[in-house]
Order: sequence, then structure tokens, then C-alpha cells
Amino acid sequence: MSGRVAGKRVLITGAARGMGRSHAVRLSQEGADLILVDICDSLPAVEYPLATGEELAETVRLVEAQGRRAVAHVVDVRDEQALSAAVDDGVGKLGGLDASVANAGVLTSGSWDTTTAEQWRTVVDVNLIGTWNTCRSAIPHLIERGGSLINISSAAAIKGSPLHTPYTASKAGVVGMSRALANELAAVNIRVNTVHPTGVPTGMQPASLHTLLHDKRGDLGPVFQNALPIVMAEAVDISNAVLFLVSDEARYVTGLEFKVDAGVTIR
Repeated sequence: MSGRVAGKRVLITGAARGMGRSHAVRLSQEGADLILVDICDSLPAVEYPLATGEELAETVRLVEAQGRRAVAHVVDVRDEQALSAAVDDGVGKLGGLDASVANAGVLTSGSWDTTTAEQWRTVVDVNLIGTWNTCRSAIPHLIERGGSLINISSAAAIKGSPLHTPYTASKAGVVGMSRALANELAAVNIRVNTVHPTGVPTGMQPASLHTLLHDKRGDLGPVFQNALPIVMAEAVDISNAVLFLVSDEARYVTGLEFKVDAGVTIR
């Protein structure tokens, strides 16, 4: 085998489409075998459709086309027991685990006076508690030999992006949790890092956010503008950061907030 992560076994949540699929394909191109998890169902508080079972199956096909193994499970990351069981099954089939990418996330939009309690609970449960559940499911398999936990946050967590406050808050929470785990797990050689993308064209795009920005709060548009002359990054740009953090090239990198944000956070 050859590749920057040859022979590594990696868990990815939210793997059916978007950045999750991109991470899976990029890692498989560099020699990794994968445990792929996605809810494959939509949620009432989220206005756009989530991924489907057919999309998860397509991710598996794309990984296998690279000559790598993939174990897929339809699991809600909010369900700690079901997620742990899926990870245990994948680890048993692949023979171990070397890294985890907590990528599953959802986005709702609203001004301060229209954001609902249901939106808060859904977004925090998926983005923050779901990330915790992912780490909690992976850590027992990494204790003996060490490994890498990669938690996908957002430029919003650093920037304080408005009009999706539950999302921004949940992604900031991911940073605090990851720092705490980085300190706690360093003694057993488990590295914990966060990745902070700018906007990426995926299915995570509520139409109401566009309406808010263009029709009601145009003054906030500059908050979302990148410094580099692009509107959005591509999913593979984020996947390349994930690849680095999984690889042994990052063997002494922990507690990092890895921004792939086209400079949006320096504006």
C-alpha cells in the first residue's frame, strides 16, 4: 500500500454527501479504510433535506472504487449507544481504528427574535453533543496506540457569524470541548484538532438565510465575505486539511484550530 494514510482506519460521520463524502474519497485515495455513518433522514427543525441512504451507498461505491474498504451504518449521531455499536462493528470488520472525523452537522437560520427552542435543541444536539458522542465512541479504540480526533467546527465559531446563532454557538462549543479533550488525551497520544471552513457548497444551505441576508439584513453581508477573491471554498480544500491531521505528518499537532477559511476570519 502507498499513500499518506495508507492502512489507517478512519471513522467519518455525515459521510453520505457534501464534505463528509469528500473526506471519505480523499482519505481513500491516500490509502485509508473507512467507517461511514449518516442519519439518512431529515429533521423537522431543519428546512433543507438531509442525505439519503442512496447517497450513503454512493459514498461507499466511491471509496471501493479506490480499492479501499468501507463499512457503512445508518445512525443518528445524537444516539450515543447506536453510534458506539456502529463504530464497534466497523472496528471489528476493519481490524482497528486510527482516527475519527466528526463531520455531521446541521444549520438553521433566524434572527434573534425568530430563532426557536426547537432549532436550538436540534442544532446543539447534532453539532455539539453529536460530536461528543463521536469522540466518545472512537476514544476506546484509540487508547492503546494513540490516534487522531478531528472535529469539524466552522469559521463561524471564530467570526461570531450572525443569523444562525445556534450553529455559531454549537461550533464554538466544539472548540472548547476539543481543547479540553486535547489536554486530557495527550497522555495517551491521542491528538484532538478542529477544522474551520468558510462556506462550502454542500446541501447545508437553508434558503431562509439567503432571504435574511439579502432582503432584511443586507448590512450583515460583509461579515460573510472572504478576504481571498472566492465566494466559497471547495469541499476537497477542507478534506486536504483533514488528510493532513489524520496523517503522521501531523503527529505532534494537537489543540489546533485549523482554518481553511479564505481569510473570512481576518476581515
